[in-house]
Amino acid sequence: MLAGKIVQGDIRALARAATNIENRRPDAEPLLRELFPRTGRAMIIGVTGAPGAGKSTLSDQLIEKLRAEGKTIGVIAVDPTSPYTGGAILGDRIRMQRHHADPGVFIRSMATRGWLGGLAAATTEMTMLLDAAGFDVVLVETVGVGQDEVEIARLADVTLVVMVPGMGDDVQAIKAGIMEIADVFVINKADQPGAEKLERELKSYLTLSHRPDGWSPTIVKTVASDGQGITELLDAAREYHARGSSRTRAAEIWAGRLREMLRERLLERIPPDEFAAGGREVAEHRRDPYSILHDWLERI
Repeated sequence: MLAGKIVQGDIRALARAATNIENRRPDAEPLLRELFPRTGRAMIIGVTGAPGAGKSTLSDQLIEKLRAEGKTIGVIAVDPTSPYTGGAILGDRIRMQRHHADPGVFIRSMATRGWLGGLAAATTEMTMLLDAAGFDVVLVETVGVGQDEVEIARLADVTLVVMVPGMGDDVQAIKAGIMEIADVFVINKADQPGAEKLERELKSYLTLSHRPDGWSPTIVKTVASDGQGITELLDAAREYHARGSSRTRAAEIWAGRLREMLRERLLERIPPDEFAAGGREVAEHRRDPYSILHDWLERI
């Protein structure tokens, strides 16, 4: 019944399903199994980059542009975790409040809850839910914790890496792993000094790097606060998506998603207090880490 309501566009049913998925309730997996045949239609765009790069403003402008085209958008905004409640510190109303009442936009904030890689646990399942619900585009904005948010590349059809001039996005940062996952580089705040220098450095980096799929990431300059460059950014994202929307690319994406889903399931089988106890035993040299891991793997 819940799946039927979601397919029919019932926002309350969708919100209830999202809560069940995030909280790992028993009925979440059967629901996703029922909805899975309806997935595979949405374009999933990942937006990542360092804090202060303007990811939320850029996402806001992308939503506005897509809505002007008549597209429906599901948004997953991954936020830092509150140390008091375990929930997201930043809420969707703060991030993109002008779209909150739009029936063509569904925004869900998710807390990382200690999950690494810039995403939250169950992000893959949440993406599947929004895809099955019929949204044309699913936008996933990572938490923005630094240069290690590479997990988004295993989830998104198109990964946008947002950079800004004068924030350390130079040759040293170019060596970081996050640079390798970009399908499109976005130089945001391109009206600020240093934008041309950053573009030159990116182009230099691209001449030295070669992706297995032969794609050379596009560089797009934007001023998200004014809406400049958003059309060009969407064009670049769609160009890569059209090029990569093959069975081979889909298989690669799902291989990464299955890996994350398996890792999540396995970690759920070890209670947090056992990790804490294991940490104490290793720290006190009462046991070596490999014997503890062996015990856990045997139990799993």
